[in-house]
Amino acid sequence: MTATAPRPRPSRTGQPSRTGRPSPAGRPSPIRRPSPIRRPFAAVALLAALFSLVPGLLLAGAGPAAAHAALTGSDPQDGAVVATAPKEVTLTFSEAIAVGDGSIRVLDPSSKRADTGVEPKDLSYGSTVRYGVELLPGLPDGTYTVAWQAISADSHPISGAFTFSIGAPSETTVALPSEEVGGGAVGTVYGIARYIAYAGFILLVGGAAFVLGCWPRGATARPMQRLVVRGWITLTAATLAMLLLRNPYTGSGKFADAFDMDGLQAVLDTKPGAALVSRLLLLGAAALFIAVLFGTYARREDAVEKRDLTFGLAVGGGVVAAGIAATWAMSEHASTGIQAGIAMPVDVLHLLAVAAWLGGLVSLLVALYRTPDIGSEAVRRFSRVAFASVLVLAATGIYQSWRQVGSWSALTGTRYGQLLIVKVALIVLLLAVAWFSRRWTGRLTDAGTASGASVTSDPSESSVTSEGAAETVETADDVAPERAAQLARQRAALTATKKKRIRDADAERSGLRRSVLAEAAIAVVLLAVTTLLTSTEPGRTEEEAKGASTAATAPAASGPVNLSMPFDTGGRNGKGTVRIDIDPGRSGANELHVWIDGSDGKPMDVPELKVALTLEAQEIGPLPVAPDRLAEGHWSASSVQIPMAGEWKVDVTVRTSDIDQVTIDKTVKIG
Repeated sequence: MTATAPRPRPSRTGQPSRTGRPSPAGRPSPIRRPSPIRRPFAAVALLAALFSLVPGLLLAGAGPAAAHAALTGSDPQDGAVVATAPKEVTLTFSEAIAVGDGSIRVLDPSSKRADTGVEPKDLSYGSTVRYGVELLPGLPDGTYTVAWQAISADSHPISGAFTFSIGAPSETTVALPSEEVGGGAVGTVYGIARYIAYAGFILLVGGAAFVLGCWPRGATARPMQRLVVRGWITLTAATLAMLLLRNPYTGSGKFADAFDMDGLQAVLDTKPGAALVSRLLLLGAAALFIAVLFGTYARREDAVEKRDLTFGLAVGGGVVAAGIAATWAMSEHASTGIQAGIAMPVDVLHLLAVAAWLGGLVSLLVALYRTPDIGSEAVRRFSRVAFASVLVLAATGIYQSWRQVGSWSALTGTRYGQLLIVKVALIVLLLAVAWFSRRWTGRLTDAGTASGASVTSDPSESSVTSEGAAETVETADDVAPERAAQLARQRAALTATKKKRIRDADAERSGLRRSVLAEAAIAVVLLAVTTLLTSTEPGRTEEEAKGASTAATAPAASGPVNLSMPFDTGGRNGKGTVRIDIDPGRSGANELHVWIDGSDGKPMDVPELKVALTLEAQEIGPLPVAPDRLAEGHWSASSVQIPMAGEWKVDVTVRTSDIDQVTIDKTVKIG
């Protein structure tokens, strides 16, 4: 009987020894990893921790989210003392708002309701957004508090309060909430959910696009499947959380109201609520896309069939991704303000480009760390996709910046502008790191890929392979099927480990991993700043609101406004003078009287008289006034509404015959 040297047996766990062979003792031995980052899983875990930590740090000091709409004026004005009780209280806003019962409340000095309690009346006209509530008759003298709460057109809640007095100021016992609507713990959680929703969208869309467009073989890789599926789960969970928290976020600020069915029904009737529900429906279609991508598509072998399926998935997935992005564009900043019809599709393109770039970046990072089979061609494809995404981001970002900021003073003097500067700086830094990544990509080779020659070039590995072949014979004759399956798994693990060791020894691949990890870390902070931008009042709106508030709170004029303007229509008896009185000469309801005197100083009748008011600084008007004839040479109009204080231009058109007409104007300050 010939003695033979015992063959080394694989360990029970299938883990190779540091020489690449199974441990003879049956226990796994540690593997020496030549990668510069010895714990890649720890690096990925650190990146995930950053995704969770950064929004909390930024949102902790952010305070309540500033909204797009702002109060620009009121009648009576804040702090005003009026001689008699007004019939109604009106509020003017910079942008469209949504109101309901109790959105505007007027409280007397003892904290009782002084208004009729009905839903505010919409008094808007032209570009002016104005709402009012009627007051109860016979209100006594004292100080009254006006508290208001509404939802801006870009989905953010707004609130505030001011006081006015009838007769003389008095003590008041009104106690208003110290916390602004949209703040507190509910506001913080809602803000974090917004960040998580953006992150989930980026992972879902960017990960799927990376697999479909850059690395089709990645559809069979478990790490890539987990990344996309987790992106879908994250976005779905965050959307559900935002839908439930929407009622307390815009209302009471109490978590318990998240499950108030009446409040939830009210949310569903709003534009933000409809957008969140639409997003959930589109995520159902996205789940089907994921099932096909990682099921049928991953198993498809025929090249023609796979190409056709790729085209179908690209078109269908693109439509679903654009639809999900549109749920943000149709309910936030892009949906209101100037050029909304252009801004919404631009915002969709911006979000898709962000997802393709940052989501693909995270996918590449996962592939480099968790899968040994990704080749240089996939990396180069992503490099081209990232370059195209940056071009789209630059074009859409410039337009969005102009639309939301509008001036250099708003860029440097508003919180939105300052955050935008930080965002641009982060993008520049990200592009600088990406430049190094492109250099590593250009030097990347496939030296460590799964070719038999490269894997078995090591003599020790060849020995293992030959021994494996001999052992396969033994398996077929002497070993149970369970043992054969175990040996096959061990050999597969050994081969995969060998591939990974060769890849980790590739200096170019290690350098690419480091630069991509740096890019992803910067992208985490960039995403947090972008989330804050979406919940901050744009600089253009903030400056316009400040200007309007300054004009609205300007000192009231002392007494009625009196104007005298000569005119000459050029025809017979075409000369005369127009005299105008505006009483009381402040924002709100006014009485307007017009007298026309002929050249002889006597009252003069004319066939037609028109009056119009324009506040050019705020682009309000012209507001037409149609006075009624009271007597010869005397016309009057009651309840002429002047929405805010400022320098108003009064245009008067006088027609003295069928063909003789002239328009004269004069600018006057109305307090």
